[in-house]
Amino acid sequence: MPPISYEEFAGVDIRSGTILKAELFTRAKKPAFKIWADFGPDIGVLQTSAQVTIHYTPETLVGRKILGCTNLGEKNIAGFISQFLLLGFADANGAIRLASCDPLTRNGEKLH
Repeated sequence: MPPISYEEFAGVDIRSGTILKAELFTRAKKPAFKIWADFGPDIGVLQTSAQVTIHYTPETLVGRKILGCTNLGEKNIAGFISQFLLLGFADANGAIRLASCDPLTRNGEKLH
C-alpha cells in the first residue's frame, strides 16, 4: 500500500464506543448482526451492520467497547442504514474479531 500523509490519517474519524444493542440481521445476504453503539454525547448512538457472527452472539456484543469509523457516510444494506464502520481484524479463517479499547476510555474519544 502506498503511504498516506498524517493529514489524510487525521481525516479518518475513529471513535471509541460501547455496543448498546445487537440483533440478528435476517435480511442480510451473509450472516450479520444489526448493531447500535453509543459514541458519546457529541456523536450519539449510531447503527451498523456487521458480519461478526462467527465469534460473537448478540448477548456477547452488548456492553463491549469498540472502535468505529464514524465519518464514512451512510450506506443502505438490505434496507438498514449503516452509519459507521465497526473495526476488527480477520482471524486465520477470515472471520472478524473486533478491535477494542481500554474499558475506561469514554465513549466518543477520537483515536490519535
